[in-house]
Amino acid sequence: MFTVPGTVRTPRLTLLPLEAAHAEEMAEVLDDPALHAFTGGRPLRPDELRSRYERLVAGSPDPGQIWANWVVRLDAADRLTGTVQATVTTHGNGDGRCTAEIAWVVGTGWQRRGIATEAARGMVAALTAAGVERFVAHVHPGHRASAAVAAAVGLAPTGHVQDGEVRWESG
Repeated sequence: MFTVPGTVRTPRLTLLPLEAAHAEEMAEVLDDPALHAFTGGRPLRPDELRSRYERLVAGSPDPGQIWANWVVRLDAADRLTGTVQATVTTHGNGDGRCTAEIAWVVGTGWQRRGIATEAARGMVAALTAAGVERFVAHVHPGHRASAAVAAAVGLAPTGHVQDGEVRWESG
């Protein structure tokens, strides 16, 4: 049985389990339309983000999926800088093996500091220790920074494209 890891620590970061109370600070971190260039949408207001976080914290309505969401705190600045997340599914054969579809976002003001890579590595390590064997991410073909993060956590691009994004997978 898979259990979502709690707080995850890396050399510079603390990944804190997502709470609705993070919405106000995260709304500031994510308040840049450029963050939506590859994914669509727009920055959410604090009240909208709080509602979204409440839904995420409540968990997946699909009993075959477990949602794991963290905010990323840069410890030296004592500031939230982004999020990492995983949707974990079991292989369905009763052996407890799991696959996680992962994603990450770092606020524009915190990019180009290795935060996304370090946070994604920390998340993958914690999920691996909790029993996840396979990882998947979907990356827009023009998003070189996200492709670099995916490669850094051991994923490789496949020939599969879904909704304009390339599927990356672990070995």
